[in-house]
Amino acid sequence: MVTPIRSEIDFDATGRHTGYLRLPHSVHRSAYGWIPIPVASIRNGSGPTVLLMGGNHGDEYEGQILVSQLLREIEPQYVQGQLIFLPMANFPAAEAGLRTSPLDGGNLNRSFPGNPQGEPTTVIADYIEHTLLSRSQYLLDFHSGGSSLIYHGANMLAIEPRDAEENTRLRTLLAAFGMPRAFLHSANPLHSASAARRQGALSIVTELGGAGIVQPQLLHEARAGVLHLLGKIGVLTGPLVPAAPPGDTRFYRVSGASHYVYAYERGVYEPLVQPGQCVSAGQPAARIHFPDTPLREPVTVAFEAEGEVVCQRAMAAVQRGDCLFHLAQPV
Repeated sequence: MVTPIRSEIDFDATGRHTGYLRLPHSVHRSAYGWIPIPVASIRNGSGPTVLLMGGNHGDEYEGQILVSQLLREIEPQYVQGQLIFLPMANFPAAEAGLRTSPLDGGNLNRSFPGNPQGEPTTVIADYIEHTLLSRSQYLLDFHSGGSSLIYHGANMLAIEPRDAEENTRLRTLLAAFGMPRAFLHSANPLHSASAARRQGALSIVTELGGAGIVQPQLLHEARAGVLHLLGKIGVLTGPLVPAAPPGDTRFYRVSGASHYVYAYERGVYEPLVQPGQCVSAGQPAARIHFPDTPLREPVTVAFEAEGEVVCQRAMAAVQRGDCLFHLAQPV
């Protein structure tokens, strides 16, 4: 099925080009309207193609800033191949500052491989996977904890390698990016990383802070890491490429449900540990308080596994099913 999205830019054209992906969207206010998804391309010479994506979730702002900044900074004469920039991938969500689209409730990073005849979010997912990733060798998808979570520092995520050769390539890329932590996890077919894998591309996803704010230091680290990585794979040369990655990378593994802590009561949660702290199985993680029933004792929630606290809930108010903590275990 053919996508209804029409690009204002020619991805085969040399040089820097900016415009919009036009997704037809007929509503009461605008019968023949379209959703304007910002897109840009810098193409020069021969080399790999890299898709740089922010705004997969609309309340994650670091990637939106970073992708836009790199588009302004990188000059075409220093590119060998192509860089495709998608700063607000799920534009309706990013425009509204929401994790999911206000048009259809769609979570873009749970919508791949998409549907060209579906709701707006699934149409966007289909275009990213089958038009943009199909011509790319690499995906850099910039995330953070969004409004409800905050990650400890700058982190990278990648799908567990399938063989020794892919393991070597992936670890080389992660080390070239140079963020402090790299998490290896099992594949989720609905994620952008799996979309990239289906199209033959290697992907790195970041988690840069969160809590609905932007931390300048994390942006600085991520910018240096991306520029060094682009130099490592040969798509970028020139004065912007750092001589070394921002730092050394330590590898972690996320081992399924036991590395997550959830609330089982509605109330106000009090964390009992700090981000970056190493914890053990059975250790108290948080207390949930009940101000609406002041004589009721708080409930204590414990960790099910050992690991390092890499992410915690940013908001104190919780409901049953809300994630409080996320652990990872050093490899």
